[in-house]
Amino acid sequence: MATAVELRFDIGRAALPDDVKARLRALGGSRVTDDDVLIIDSREHRTQGQNRAAARERLVALVRAASRRPRRRLASKPTAGACERRIATKKLRGRIKAGRGRPPDDDATR
Repeated sequence: MATAVELRFDIGRAALPDDVKARLRALGGSRVTDDDVLIIDSREHRTQGQNRAAARERLVALVRAASRRPRRRLASKPTAGACERRIATKKLRGRIKAGRGRPPDDDATR
């Protein structure tokens, strides 16, 4: 007796806001078909009823995650000290690299 369950959720026909649908498609990833159907497969339990409940729980968790708006990223800028340290290390690196060449030939300058 097979106990695996495949839950299908049609994202296009769902009564959800468009932004939630878009995030749900992104969260679904490869589980979303070309027909805009989210497929959740559950085979972790020994009974079909438990697998059905687990699949529903996973769908609810996905919809909840999709309904949360992502936080807007606030642009930040480095501190003045960080800029100074970065430039100091770049100058040090340049001096190290400048000193790597062949030493000047004293005989050629005469």
